Amino acid sequence: GREIPLTTKEFNLLYFLCSHPEQVFTKSQLLNAVWGYDSFLDENTVTVYIGRLRDKIFRNNENYIKTVWGVGYKFQKK
Repeated sequence: GREIPLTTKEFNLLYFLCSHPEQVFTKSQLLNAVWGYDSFLDENTVTVYIGRLRDKIFRNNENYIKTVWGVGYKFQKK
């Protein structure tokens, strides 16, 4: 019930993950989906943005963006 300020890229990344709950995406897939195929960014960009989102949406000891070790990330509803 509270407003959380997000940058455009943070919002786009969160929206993409929320639009595909429980589906695991690699960093490369997220980079292409949110930043585009013609982006010259490093995959660590995704890691940084995931960290920022986790800091902003962490609530009641619940983290909604899960790391799937060796694969990538997913949005997990409770």
